[in-house]
Amino acid sequence: MKNDIQESRMITLAAPAGGLASGAGVVIGNLFGIAARTVLVGEQVAISTEGVYELPKLASAVIAAGARVSGTIPPSRSTCRRRVLFPVGTAIEAAGNGIATVRVRLDGVSTAAA
Repeated sequence: MKNDIQESRMITLAAPAGGLASGAGVVIGNLFGIAARTVLVGEQVAISTEGVYELPKLASAVIAAGARVSGTIPPSRSTCRRRVLFPVGTAIEAAGNGIATVRVRLDGVSTAAA
């Protein structure tokens, strides 16, 4: 296609204030993704907006398989519809109390505060 710019799974953007670590979740505007590499603020970085990733969550949160998952800004913890957060995807398996991570299928669509 003449108008094809890039694959939609990986989007290249400038890193926000503080930069990004490889594997870190980030919201830039209304776009949530996982950083492909570690970069400093302003550097170009590819972020994955689709796929399944293991994300940190509040150890006390109980998330059922198939539940919507939201992340904080910066998305250092994820939880299921309990606070005003940014929706990022769907849990592909349950993650109960005491578990520090949840496996999430990213939606790949724009997000906004829930």
